[in-house]
Amino acid sequence: MAYYSQQQPFYNPNIPFTGSIQGGLKDGKSITVSGRVSPSANRFHVNLQCGSRPDATIALHFNPRYDSFQGYIVTNTKKNNSWGVEERIHKALLPLGSNFTLLILVTSQSYKISVNGIHIIDYKHRVPFNMVDTIAVDGMVEVNSISFQEPVGIIPAQAGFQPQFAFPPGYVMSAFPAPQNYSVPFKTVINGGLYPGRNISIQGVVNPQGSRFIINLRHRSGIAFHYNPRFDENLVVRNTLTMEQWGPEERSGGMPFYKGQNFQIIISCNPQHYNVFVNGMQVHTYNHRFTNLGEIDILEVSGDLSLIGVNV
Repeated sequence: MAYYSQQQPFYNPNIPFTGSIQGGLKDGKSITVSGRVSPSANRFHVNLQCGSRPDATIALHFNPRYDSFQGYIVTNTKKNNSWGVEERIHKALLPLGSNFTLLILVTSQSYKISVNGIHIIDYKHRVPFNMVDTIAVDGMVEVNSISFQEPVGIIPAQAGFQPQFAFPPGYVMSAFPAPQNYSVPFKTVINGGLYPGRNISIQGVVNPQGSRFIINLRHRSGIAFHYNPRFDENLVVRNTLTMEQWGPEERSGGMPFYKGQNFQIIISCNPQHYNVFVNGMQVHTYNHRFTNLGEIDILEVSGDLSLIGVNV
């Protein structure tokens, strides 16, 4: 079920690759690139561009380089055939020969960039993001998939209600008419199951007197990922149910939700784990315990919340 149409992913593209971003970029849209760094790489890049010409403006240049011992990442913008001031990240986040998942989330002020679930930079826009319509990848890298997640509109769920908590600076949710069929408990089919690069987006409002709510990613014989914010304990429990037996709970990472608060959750499926983003910030990572991702075909949402939008 998708309230907004999704662009189909690019699978196993030949490198160098240039592809169109259907509908361009907009606030709340995300792009996920899953792949593997070549064991002998010296550098590669992912560009968000304004067109596909050789002299196109490059709004975001994401450029891991390996000409130092541990490697580093350069981000930059190219306008009028001239590069701007580099921003460098000196962290060994993309080792040679390693698999990776790169997530770029568009907000009104910046690109929020994470690698393997680790938020690394808010790259402030130097070119209006609504001019970007092309993604390009080149260098010593293999790409498994490039996928796109459209934003789901959000509106206040209760007349006269004012949120008690402001969204992070620069994070804006656009208002669209809400569909009328998101009653709770909610259940829908994930057509085609999960795969690395697939994102699930859920938007809603926590009930002002809410205690708990639950998001489950299910398969035929259990729950692959149980995500359970608990306001009575001020934490989020993550777990897996296999053959009617729960595994060990994961409880670290804090509570990113507030009673009476609008929220957007993006669950990003990666080769080894799920990344969970709340209102644009990466908050939890959960390693796969059930690894047959294609068999995970049901999304369930229940508990003390009102649903506004769901996109699978």
